[in-house]
Amino acid sequence: MNLKELSEYLGLSQTTVSRAINGYPEVNEKTRARVQAAAREHNYRPSTVAQNLATGKANAIGHILPLSHQEIVNPIFTDFIAGAGEVYSANGYHMVLSVVSDREEQKAYRDMATRRIVDGVIVHGPRRNDPRIKLLQDIGLPFLVHGRTEDDNPEHCWMDVNNFGAFKRATDFLLDFGHRRIALLNGDERMGFAIRRRDGYEAALRAKNVTPDPRLMRSSDMTERYGYIEAREMLSQPDAPTAFLVSSTIVAMGIERYLIEQQLELGRDISVVTYDDQISYLHVGSDVPRFTSTRSSIREAGKRCAQMLIEMIADPDQIGHELWEAELTLGSSTGPVPA
Repeated sequence: MNLKELSEYLGLSQTTVSRAINGYPEVNEKTRARVQAAAREHNYRPSTVAQNLATGKANAIGHILPLSHQEIVNPIFTDFIAGAGEVYSANGYHMVLSVVSDREEQKAYRDMATRRIVDGVIVHGPRRNDPRIKLLQDIGLPFLVHGRTEDDNPEHCWMDVNNFGAFKRATDFLLDFGHRRIALLNGDERMGFAIRRRDGYEAALRAKNVTPDPRLMRSSDMTERYGYIEAREMLSQPDAPTAFLVSSTIVAMGIERYLIEQQLELGRDISVVTYDDQISYLHVGSDVPRFTSTRSSIREAGKRCAQMLIEMIADPDQIGHELWEAELTLGSSTGPVPA
């Protein structure tokens, strides 16, 4: 049954039926209840397009992914989207996911705003002085940043993990075990999170009078191959590191693969502390986790980002900021410096 047929059945105008279904206050309660009961009885579902035109809302949240960022194939991003999707569904929103070339990214945001196909967007992988933030402020599209740029910007909505504190604490943990040659396999240091992680690592070293060694620091996309290649290169040097601090469990798995090939034991011969341990379908241990890690659930982060953005769409003056702490969980991948 379409709107015209439902209107004829009820003896009401299409405008009245549409407004009753969409909750407009000028329709009296008795008429609204009659229309909604008839809609349920005849399994009428209003057109989403028509509803959007009537209310001025798209009931959608956008995610734009540049091809170079590789989020679409990253299980960390997949977990984030799964968490956000739960909240969207529960609140009557759907997701608009757009994968574009780097040069088309800003145009994609403008198109979403011009065509009014979303009510807001979540910005992923913020960089230092990220131009997307000014763009979204200029075009007036509500947005939340998952992460931060170069400062704790109070002018826009963001949610982040204390990456500085997490990596400082992890480095302190390795230093307390006696490690002084600690390698850092960081994420892409054009990203705000990776900059803060390096800062936390270096601050912990300096506090113990250990001079940070650039030869022990790497920055790249967080892949298993990255962990394997850097472990192979660094551990073949005369002044090899005794421990690794890495930005992802996926990278840590690459290090572990190299250690197995060399018949070295994780936690005894080489220590590893990782991040992002809580990834669905990627369990790293049962009673005793395989990796010592700074834990923060990316699925819960996805849920919270979605909740904060939906709240801001409902009340534009509600600009939220949240900084979560990561907990250090002990696993079997760390131990004292080998004799």
